[in-house]
Amino acid sequence: MNPQAKLIFALSLVMGTTITISSNHWITAWAGLEINTLAILPLIAKSHHPRAIEAATKYFLTQSAASALVLFSSMTNAWHTGQWDITQLTHPVSCLILTSAISIKLGLVPFHFWFPEVLQGSPLTTGLLLSTVMKFPPITLLYMTAPSLDPTLLISMAILSVALGGWMGLNQTQIRKILAFSSISHLGWMAAIISYDPKLTLLNFYLYSLMTAAVFLALNSIKTLKLSVLMTTWAKTPSLSAMLLLTLLSLAGLPPLTGFLPKWLIIQELTKQDMAPAAITISLLSLLSLFFYLRLAYCATITLPPHTTNHMKQWHTNKPVHPSVAILTVSATMLLPMSPMLSSII
Repeated sequence: MNPQAKLIFALSLVMGTTITISSNHWITAWAGLEINTLAILPLIAKSHHPRAIEAATKYFLTQSAASALVLFSSMTNAWHTGQWDITQLTHPVSCLILTSAISIKLGLVPFHFWFPEVLQGSPLTTGLLLSTVMKFPPITLLYMTAPSLDPTLLISMAILSVALGGWMGLNQTQIRKILAFSSISHLGWMAAIISYDPKLTLLNFYLYSLMTAAVFLALNSIKTLKLSVLMTTWAKTPSLSAMLLLTLLSLAGLPPLTGFLPKWLIIQELTKQDMAPAAITISLLSLLSLFFYLRLAYCATITLPPHTTNHMKQWHTNKPVHPSVAILTVSATMLLPMSPMLSSII
């Protein structure tokens, strides 16, 4: 793709996200979402492969439906209350429609079907944008409207998301699909706590974005898309494979790594809100996700060649790892263990 075109699409993504997260009016928030959708489509379809074109088409159709629902929800609310302010969403029908619209945008169960397919048809760098940057505007809309939304509906969708995200990722061999189901599962944790402590949802999203960026960029460095190819990476880049192992365990939420912090705080907050059954359910269901993270980690580091998997041999190059990958992997694993030391220094 032309570098100038890439720059235009990147700037459009930044502009669309900024417009949505800084707006108070529903029309400007909707316009930002539309700019984002139109900017990411060429990045999904840039390889001109039939699978990429299919992914771009699916993404366009689902996001168009979600944007139409956002507009319909805000217009219904304005019709009944005369308010276009995002925080003044009070009409119950509008709240229900908006919950559906944001769930489609984020890929929450039961509107999750498009996300694994789109991620599988996209390059790893575009997949990273779809999993992190493109989720930020809908999360901010959810944050601003959280007091008006139905907590029972959100907690039900959250439990279903964690369950299906873990269950459907179990038998996958394509790494991008595994990461898509991982994203659905993490969004379930965010939806569970949004009605009780919205700031905790944002903290979870920031740490999830950090860990997901580390995993995507590490996989992009070693050019790996399937588990069978992941098994050969230890011989090529042992240090990066070791860091990938720790980052995956952090993404699974194992203590004392960074990913344990948001899960720990969410369980604590749910228990304080007399939601202990929901906290127990969501914790047990996250064990399903732990299985496929461990499977990825096992393939990346413990399975050593020679082995019998069929894959195309890759040219062995001693290309150095980009500094951003090193910084992100260290942050994604060591942020929580190092925080007491950093707080004592500061």
